[in-house]
Amino acid sequence: MLLKRVNMVISRIIIFTDDLSYSVRKGIAEVNRLNPDIQLLIVCQLKEMSDRNIENCQSEYLKKDVRGWISRRKTGRYNNTATTIANKNAVDYPGYQYEIDSLLQSEKITLFTCYNLVSEDVIRKITEFKPCLGICLSSPILGARLLPIPQYGVIGLHKGKLPFYRGTYHAFWELWNNEKEICCTVYKVENELLSGKILIEKTVPVSMFSTIKGIQQTLDELGITLIVTAIDLHKKGNLDWKEQETGGRVYPKPSSRQVRDLDRRLNRPSQSLVRHLIKESVFFCYTRLFRAIPRRLLATANAQRIVVLLYHRVNDDLRDSVTVGIEQFDRQMCYVRQNYHVASIGDVITGKVPRNISRPVICVTFDDGYLDNYVNAVPILLKHKIPAAFFVSTGMMSSDRGFEHDLKKLGKALPNMTWEQIQYMHQLGFTIGSHTVTHINCRKSDPDLVREEILQSKRDLNEKLGMKEIIFAYPFGKKDDINQEILNFVRETGYIGCLSAYGGIIRKTVDPFNILRMGIDFNFTDRAFLARLEGYTT
Repeated sequence: MLLKRVNMVISRIIIFTDDLSYSVRKGIAEVNRLNPDIQLLIVCQLKEMSDRNIENCQSEYLKKDVRGWISRRKTGRYNNTATTIANKNAVDYPGYQYEIDSLLQSEKITLFTCYNLVSEDVIRKITEFKPCLGICLSSPILGARLLPIPQYGVIGLHKGKLPFYRGTYHAFWELWNNEKEICCTVYKVENELLSGKILIEKTVPVSMFSTIKGIQQTLDELGITLIVTAIDLHKKGNLDWKEQETGGRVYPKPSSRQVRDLDRRLNRPSQSLVRHLIKESVFFCYTRLFRAIPRRLLATANAQRIVVLLYHRVNDDLRDSVTVGIEQFDRQMCYVRQNYHVASIGDVITGKVPRNISRPVICVTFDDGYLDNYVNAVPILLKHKIPAAFFVSTGMMSSDRGFEHDLKKLGKALPNMTWEQIQYMHQLGFTIGSHTVTHINCRKSDPDLVREEILQSKRDLNEKLGMKEIIFAYPFGKKDDINQEILNFVRETGYIGCLSAYGGIIRKTVDPFNILRMGIDFNFTDRAFLARLEGYTT
């Protein structure tokens, strides 16, 4: 139903939620960033359960799902929103702006917490705010008294296709039913749950190697984009509502067994069971036994190890020696942030990394400049506050040109990032570095061409990003590819550091023009990745 365009003045938005998780906080931050003239009131309903209610819930869980109940029992009892709000360990790295403390520094954002959305105090507070538009992000049911308060109604975000996939466990049942794509929907919130007219629908394709959490990560980012788009449509008065189709069902939360069954179906083994077990045994011995002793010795000797990780692509379309999966990368970055000291490549090169930490310092880097770095890797890095560096071949960005190694191996070009995306990444705080202009082999190519590409790449980054201190990463950075004459030229040209790609970890002294890196790909199990972090190099 196409409504007549009317000029809608959206000056105040109220956001209903009962879960200030990362995706909700990032959504609020993006609404605020892209609409600096709009006042935001976040109304967050805290979860409060009596001991009797907890016992009843656990009893029901035990009847339906024993393994799930044990897992939940281990986590204990806590208030999820209070835990999020109390997290004051934000680091001044990319992603810190999505912490609740950072959000509340904005004069345009107010947080109001309550235990009952429909209490008289809450309704009075909302009415006094005079919201133009309401938005539900992971929100409880609002009820008939709240819905009429916002001038232009309330919209909600559902990570599923309405009315066919209703429920809260996003992506699971679509993958269970072998759907080819998964939908994200913005709809009008009405009294009946998930029954309102649809404003926006957009789908995410299910890739060959998609996983449950990988798709959920993609849906989280898409949902933020759709909410911002919906606000834009309201401001322009360009609202094209359509009625939901008939049919569909409400899907329950899957049991732990169903989750394991689907996980097995989606995660195809990449090697034989015997080889897998042998490798896992080696990594277990290395991480649990061998590394424990030298780690203590290194700490006392003040000889910190620095492990610089090298990635190229993050997607679920390919599985090769330069690609990791979306869920895999998310899990790796989560582990790195929780268990290690993370540093930027700039800190490594300039000697600002602490040298008295017993565990290795971890640094994350990317080469080439593939589009999936922006689409898949950057959101995960922001979520875990990882200060990664991206070394781009400047002449390939904002173009359809494919890298020669992809054309030979895959028979096609893969999409690259645009300069607009790279500029935004730079604004977020990520390091952008040089990877020549066209990803040439610096040892095998004509020396004059190599020098010109090294100079031009530096000029491109200076012109596009205003960068002065720039780091260089060798394309084809194996030992045989690195020419001392060209390396000297990199130094003389004014680069502040140079990275290789032939493995190894940095011990004791840091040579800015010999930064060793170790590549990570989809073959790395969690234990193999841990061994890499601890310095396993063979």
